[in-house]
Amino acid sequence: MKIGIIGAGKHGSRYARHIIEDFPELELAAISRRSPQGIEQAGKWNCRYFSDWRDLVAAKAVDAIISVVPPTLNLDIARACAFAEKALLLEKPLAVERDAGEEIVALFQESRVPLTVAQTLRYNSVIKGLKENIHRPGKLYSFSASHRLEPSTLKWLEDPEKAGAGVILHTAVHMFDALRYITGSDIVRVRASRFQIHNSHLEDLFTAQVEMENGLIGTVDSSKVGKARTGRYEFVGAQGELHADQIHGRLEFIHHGDIESLEHEGLGGTIVPLLEDWIAYIKHGSPNPVPGVEGLAALRACSACLESARKDDWVDIHP
Repeated sequence: MKIGIIGAGKHGSRYARHIIEDFPELELAAISRRSPQGIEQAGKWNCRYFSDWRDLVAAKAVDAIISVVPPTLNLDIARACAFAEKALLLEKPLAVERDAGEEIVALFQESRVPLTVAQTLRYNSVIKGLKENIHRPGKLYSFSASHRLEPSTLKWLEDPEKAGAGVILHTAVHMFDALRYITGSDIVRVRASRFQIHNSHLEDLFTAQVEMENGLIGTVDSSKVGKARTGRYEFVGAQGELHADQIHGRLEFIHHGDIESLEHEGLGGTIVPLLEDWIAYIKHGSPNPVPGVEGLAALRACSACLESARKDDWVDIHP
């Protein structure tokens, strides 16, 4: 199967290297990148180079496409891939705005073309361990979750026309998908606040109250302001608490005063297992690892947070 990659920057290059080094059954057929550096990359990887991603999508030599670009381009790329009937693996967030995300999912459902959203945190071993052990605390009452990273060095993440929003859209989208994945419950409504610490154009710190199905309530926060990174989750239930940090590899169950460390796989890369499942899906009919509707659900939560921060009020999430 011949793969084309749209966006061969820092993250897109990871996909390219994995396809070349870890998947002998795949061929990296083409890349597209606006930077002239793409010409050098294509020579190094022995594949075709397209300065315009539209030409890559139309190329007969490309069977399926991976898109790793700023999300403001996602709708146009999705339209072209659906029209060309080529399977698409789309890096999160699914889109910048909810309406665009709705259109993307509808396009692929109507055309019956495979769409997968790269919510790669689902492949983190601690997140999988949380899902496997979420029964331990018993009936869940509350939770807290936080993703905190160093300030970004990518200039486009400070450009509203390219990024669309700050940490709500580019960091918390992981967290909202993980919460749904771990608990099996949807997010019902949110009340959010956002702040600008270092980023003069977009939020680099936000907090929110979140209500989920079955009366589960919690708080979330995400930031890119300090020189440290953590990814913490706490679930409070009738029989104890489940605590974890997906960045530092900790997973614990607390019952009364006892802390039990829970076994889980060691931390590792998330792109390779995602690609394995994606290939099995589009070649052999295995389950879609992250269907478009799952990426849309995370986007709905992000969009609701952005709307809530503007209104300074609760916002319901209507599927």
